[in-house]
Amino acid sequence: MIQRALLALAFACCATAAAETAYVTDSLRLGIHNAADTSDQAFDNLISGTAVEVLERNTNYARVRLGDGREGWVRTMFLVTTKPAAARIVELEAQVGELESAVTAAKAAEVEAEQELARLTNTTGSAEAIQDTVKRLQAENRTYEERFEAYRYALPLTWVVPAVIVALLAGFLAGLWWLDARIRRRHGGFRVY
Repeated sequence: MIQRALLALAFACCATAAAETAYVTDSLRLGIHNAADTSDQAFDNLISGTAVEVLERNTNYARVRLGDGREGWVRTMFLVTTKPAAARIVELEAQVGELESAVTAAKAAEVEAEQELARLTNTTGSAEAIQDTVKRLQAENRTYEERFEAYRYALPLTWVVPAVIVALLAGFLAGLWWLDARIRRRHGGFRVY
């Protein structure tokens, strides 16, 4: 009796170790035919989720047009008006991917905004400090406007003196050249002083 119990236990252990989980496939391959009763050889197989345009339908068969323009007959019982789960899953997975990338971008933007807020908080201080800075800058601006009005028509000597010297020197040289040209014209091209 103990041997039977040990044998049953060993068999149960082996049976559970060899067992694995499997699933029934939802993939369907539907043949599309040239004949209206689908009695001929299928010229193509449509996989689950393929969209077709129904051109005519009777009880058992439907004439359909594929996306590439080909037409043929299929069994009506395999056509449904709702999208199969596999096709919806693919669409939903694409949407999830887009949403995940949007969430990642939003988190990056949030971190960047928080850093900018911290920087602005540290650099600008409170509103009172900003108002004090504005008042100080307005007072400095009034001081500069008053200085500008005081010196509006004054010329700086550091510019005037060199300009006068350059103008006198240029006038003197121009006068010498003019005098030399007149003397040469009067005396046939010879310099006579």
